[in-house]
Amino acid sequence: MDLTQLKMFCLVAETGSLARAAEVLHRVPSNLTTRLRQLEQELGTDLFIREKQRLRLSPMGHNFLCYAQRILALSDEALRMAQSGEPGGNFALGSMESSAATHLPLLLAAYHQRYPEVALSLVTGTSADIIRQVREGKLAAALADGPPAADELNSCVAFREKLVLISSHDHAPVLHPADAAGETLFTFRSGCAWRLRLETWFRSGGAQPGSFMEIQSYHAMLACVASGAGLALMPESVLGQLPASSSILRHALPEAVSDAATWLVWRRDAFTPNVEALKYLIIEQTDAASEHDDLRPTFTTKQHVSP
Repeated sequence: MDLTQLKMFCLVAETGSLARAAEVLHRVPSNLTTRLRQLEQELGTDLFIREKQRLRLSPMGHNFLCYAQRILALSDEALRMAQSGEPGGNFALGSMESSAATHLPLLLAAYHQRYPEVALSLVTGTSADIIRQVREGKLAAALADGPPAADELNSCVAFREKLVLISSHDHAPVLHPADAAGETLFTFRSGCAWRLRLETWFRSGGAQPGSFMEIQSYHAMLACVASGAGLALMPESVLGQLPASSSILRHALPEAVSDAATWLVWRRDAFTPNVEALKYLIIEQTDAASEHDDLRPTFTTKQHVSP
């Protein structure tokens, strides 16, 4: 089943005549007859009641006509969006949990207000998961730890983060990895960018962490840490939004671990109007925040080719 067959079917249904439909499509009637028969064979049902002088839709044909018209309308909409260069259609965006909780609410509200024709869907996961989905084409873009090493991807810094190690109030100061050796660490599942940073920090100090306990909620993670069950690495931006953040201690880490950036990632062969609009809205909001703080951070871009 292809769009040409659907166009033929809809036009024959509208005119009730193979000859008139063939004239509009600049084809011979026999060509339409063959293509419509192929469509019916593929569907396994008759779409028309064939009479001597005209065709009438069968009951199944009436039902199928609604779907065929919707498919053709969506096809026309997608074609107009692609040719106009304006944002529109579906936009599947991936994000780490931390970005989804802190940065995205205002960003996506502004995006929706400016581009109401875009149907945006959000998928959260670890950096490894969402970057893989961008590479596979399942996501148009993602907000992940980076920069990604894959040659087929382009990326730019979207947000800066400051990470801190947190513990219960009665925990001794953590100045070196050895001070946290053997402790349980609460993280997201394997592939979490912050988990990888913790593992690297322990290796750099020649210390061995305890077990990693996977928790899929920052609220639950904070509660476990506050109870004295272990440690966790969190962005300050997330801690600032959690009501129980005063119940824990923050331990500063080396800049190599604590200074992090969230990157906007997309396939370099798929810099669509939707992705471009999101990128420049992030730049716009970053500039506005910089002016407010009287501090303008550098907006770094990693690209193999210009989009």
